[in-house]
Amino acid sequence: MMIMEKMAAIIAGSLLVGVGINFFLIPYHLLDGGMIGIGLIIHYFLGLPTGLGVILSSIPLYIYAWYYEKKLFLNSLHGLLFSSLCIDIFSEAVIDWNLPIYISAIIGGGLIGLGVGLMLRYGTSTGGTDMLAQIISRKSGLNAGVLIFFIDGCVLLFGLSVVDWAVFFYSFLTIIAVAMLTSVTVMRTAS
Repeated sequence: MMIMEKMAAIIAGSLLVGVGINFFLIPYHLLDGGMIGIGLIIHYFLGLPTGLGVILSSIPLYIYAWYYEKKLFLNSLHGLLFSSLCIDIFSEAVIDWNLPIYISAIIGGGLIGLGVGLMLRYGTSTGGTDMLAQIISRKSGLNAGVLIFFIDGCVLLFGLSVVDWAVFFYSFLTIIAVAMLTSVTVMRTAS
């Protein structure tokens, strides 16, 4: 039964991530942190599909995890692949909500956070910078949450090369919504 629950969490979480990115972030060229943010930057700059960008940018981290962190590798590979697939499947959807950008940033971030939190609750993830933060935290003793926030901030700063300052600041709303919904989802379902 646990395997079925884990698969359901991966599917539901990945669908939420795909909808959040394509229906709410991409229409306004908003960014997220982590590997999803890097995938969005690649998409905005080169036109590659976002999910493919997430996979390509994750390759070095997954090579490292294969050799040194097998458990993290195994627990996140299927989440990475399925969420990236969902991101690219939903990229063909044309949505014209006409929402204000700040509402889109919050809803998109909330859906992504809910999806990521659901996957984390069942012992899987989309990998990426969450996995990187876990590795660095184990080696250095630094708080993983602080590391994730720092890495996400660096990704956003890097994103200034493809978005303007207004979008950059609205993207902070996205990151805050992702963090809040991920935390609430993990806490509520874990209790």
